[in-house]
Amino acid sequence: MTKRDYSMLGKDAQRAVETGLSAAEWYHTDVPRKEMKALMQRSNGPAIRDSIVLFGLMAAFAAAGVTLWPSWWSAPFWLAYGVLYGSAMDSRWHECSHGTAFKTGWMNDIIYQIASFMMVRNPVSWRWSHARHHTDTVIVGRDPEIVAMRPPALMRIVLNLFGIVDAVNGWARMLLNASGRLDPEEATYIPDTEKPKVISVARLWVAIYAAVIALALATQSILPLMIVGLPRLYGAWHHVMTGVLQHAGLADNVLDHRLNSRTVYMNPVSRFIYWNMNYHVEHHMFPMVPYHRLPELHARIKADLPAPNTSIWQAYKQVIPALKRQLSYEDYFLKRDLPATAKPYRDDFHQTALGVPAE
Repeated sequence: MTKRDYSMLGKDAQRAVETGLSAAEWYHTDVPRKEMKALMQRSNGPAIRDSIVLFGLMAAFAAAGVTLWPSWWSAPFWLAYGVLYGSAMDSRWHECSHGTAFKTGWMNDIIYQIASFMMVRNPVSWRWSHARHHTDTVIVGRDPEIVAMRPPALMRIVLNLFGIVDAVNGWARMLLNASGRLDPEEATYIPDTEKPKVISVARLWVAIYAAVIALALATQSILPLMIVGLPRLYGAWHHVMTGVLQHAGLADNVLDHRLNSRTVYMNPVSRFIYWNMNYHVEHHMFPMVPYHRLPELHARIKADLPAPNTSIWQAYKQVIPALKRQLSYEDYFLKRDLPATAKPYRDDFHQTALGVPAE
């Protein structure tokens, strides 16, 4: 059994560079240049529409929660507000970090900054973190955003349904950055010229949180924190539920997104919250295609991809047994079958994965 070192400073990080897994060539489904150019075309309309709906709902739910406070009748409105704050903002942060949600750059930047604050992810450091995630997707020691490590930390995943680990770590990192320091691992992928920005953003955030806490103390009520801060905890469950499905139980240290990423068909509400990131193989293969074009991209290339999971529940019926098996055998992974119309997996793109038992 292979013991994996997920540190950005560890032996597996060095091995990934030495063996050519880092910043390597990835498999891409063949799509004519003209078609891909059309699919990558950006537009403000869909994202403006979705943002108006999102922030309008958040304002309505928060207003209802405040009006009914402290009655238990306010609870459903806070729960709804929390999912939009602590989960929908995860996908908004993600898509706007790519700069593809809106055609207009400053619109991407505004939503990115707001969503980063709500998700407690420094917008400077996480932009570079996510760039690394796409360059070295699920490459051990290089990808800083691997959720389901091996052996899986199942308790961490469960706790994160309530934001307990990731949000607390985010606030701790915020305080560290505000003190003028960076974590040694994040310093490996953030350019030196960007590091002062990390610190400045963290100090601004500390000031905002201090003002909210001061207001809560002055009013002797947690109501201000129900609007800013706490929703990152009580609204995190949806983004964790969907996020785990992106890569969990699949191959690591491979160079074919069909082996390490998963597409799952989801209901319209979850797709709105998740902003179509359920088409995750497609997104990783062609990350510059805007979220609202991913269904079209899926239809165009699905003949070359493993069959998508038909629902969240059906996906978890595969993922949960795989994670349980990885508790005792770290090298186990799910290898997805390809349709007869697909190009086969290439040995030279995933030698590590094909050397171990899989199903």
